[in-house]
Amino acid sequence: MKAVIAKKIGGPEVLQLVDIDQPVTQEGEVKIQVKAFGLNKAESYYRSGNFATFVPDQALGIEAVGEIIEDPSGTFNIGQKVATAMGGMMFSRHGGYAEYITVKASNVIAIDSDLSYKELAALPEAYLTVWGALDKDLKITAGETLLVRGATSSIGLTAVIYAKLRGLTVIATTRNPNSIDRLKLIGSDHVIIDDGHIHEKIKSIAPEGVNSAIEIVGAATIKDTLKSIRPWGHVVVVGLLGGSPVLESFNIMGDLPGSSVKLSWFSSGLLGTEDLPLRGNPLNYIANQVVSGAIPSTITKTFSLEDTQEAHRLLDNDGANGKIIITL
Repeated sequence: MKAVIAKKIGGPEVLQLVDIDQPVTQEGEVKIQVKAFGLNKAESYYRSGNFATFVPDQALGIEAVGEIIEDPSGTFNIGQKVATAMGGMMFSRHGGYAEYITVKASNVIAIDSDLSYKELAALPEAYLTVWGALDKDLKITAGETLLVRGATSSIGLTAVIYAKLRGLTVIATTRNPNSIDRLKLIGSDHVIIDDGHIHEKIKSIAPEGVNSAIEIVGAATIKDTLKSIRPWGHVVVVGLLGGSPVLESFNIMGDLPGSSVKLSWFSSGLLGTEDLPLRGNPLNYIANQVVSGAIPSTITKTFSLEDTQEAHRLLDNDGANGKIIITL
């Protein structure tokens, strides 16, 4: 089968399209013929050597969509349209950058929607991460106000769309004034130009502060985001667009508001585990909302498997302002 691997750590140029053997389906797994997959910053970090784990000759990718071709357990029908994310993909098994993958059945979702594979590929990692962060971690409810810091990223756009579906008021941030109209078009109630210090602007919109925030920029803005939260509020970090996750100094009493504001990190690695099983996930609902036109697609660029290097250059340059898709 064809797959994209990285034999060594480096830039997009280390990615190679190669022929390798198909993986063998083990107990508790299914085999999927991949039709498309989305790109994620995690794959850029992995390729660049920023994770402790790096396995040469293993296909990259933490998500994919396609159809079931083998299921020893009989849980899924052969030919069933499915989506998958995480479950060790890229780190302990071949990821989605391949024609065929074997994945844990617990990380596979049957898709009943008529949404195309290309459009479906934009959903799994982004919407499952947002579902976990907003519903399971922040425990959002209709009528609350949510700050989305880093809203033009694919996760940020997804967070805005999902929060509006759930009935929240959304304040989105961007560094680019040209993104204001798009953020309002997808549902943002307020858009703030982010210069790194926005908490006073937030308080001019929500004087008591927002109920919660999803932080996608990361360590570079986390202290300022915390100042934007009302008492008993919560900030969940899901991204590292601003670079290193390390804070050189963090004053627990000074930087963490003394009004019982909570700070957490949501890892999509929880998806499909005993701590966060995928039952009750919104993926089919979201897919049908895209089909009906009720919510917009976040896709901004599509490539072929042969052009994965070019796709990663765009990913590294933060030039997509949305989801990058590879189709097979």
